[in-house]
Amino acid sequence: MTPATVIRLERLHYPVTALGPGRRLGLWVQGCSLACPGCMSQHTWDPSGGRETTVAAVGDAWREALDDGADGVTISGGEPLQQAGIVSLLAALAEARDRARPEADILLYTGYTTREAELRDPAALAFADAVITGRYARARPTRLIWRGSANQRLVPLTALGRRRYEPYLDAQPAQPPIQVGQDGGDVWLIGVPRSGDLAKLGHAVRDSGIGFTETTWSREEHTRG
Repeated sequence: MTPATVIRLERLHYPVTALGPGRRLGLWVQGCSLACPGCMSQHTWDPSGGRETTVAAVGDAWREALDDGADGVTISGGEPLQQAGIVSLLAALAEARDRARPEADILLYTGYTTREAELRDPAALAFADAVITGRYARARPTRLIWRGSANQRLVPLTALGRRRYEPYLDAQPAQPPIQVGQDGGDVWLIGVPRSGDLAKLGHAVRDSGIGFTETTWSREEHTRG
């Protein structure tokens, strides 16, 4: 793999403060065949959606974030381990981090269990400092930070990962960290809301006189204002 390796992205954003500690670069890949019922990011399932970019371009954004003092990078999706170029990407992120800001961590989300991830692509986990594993199970709600269901595990993988993430293994904040952004006519959320939070948001927005034409967490339901 080379810096020209192609990655399909749904979104790249900085700073992210709702998916890991500190100020982070957030990277969402496009494409996921796991299709967990109730997933809030159904727009990331289509492997032909999003946009193509290169490892080099993502590396440039990462170096800019590191120069600005970023505390880490979070890779989510979509399903990162279904990206053919994920190992090349993670290796490039780790190399840039080691040169510029060794204390910045790499957090990887995957819908696979740790064992499944190791069998699918063990090299990918070699570059992550921590991983959040497991399919979203809407019947198993949780209050644990950065996780959507009780089966999902936060697993530190390196000494840096243990220093950074062990304080959060059992953390249950009163409110989950959430960011809200706007891009043209789209309103988008960063974070892991709790069960029922998205429905409450929809009602609150409609009550204010604003309507959704489509919601990515419930493709079968459409509302208009």
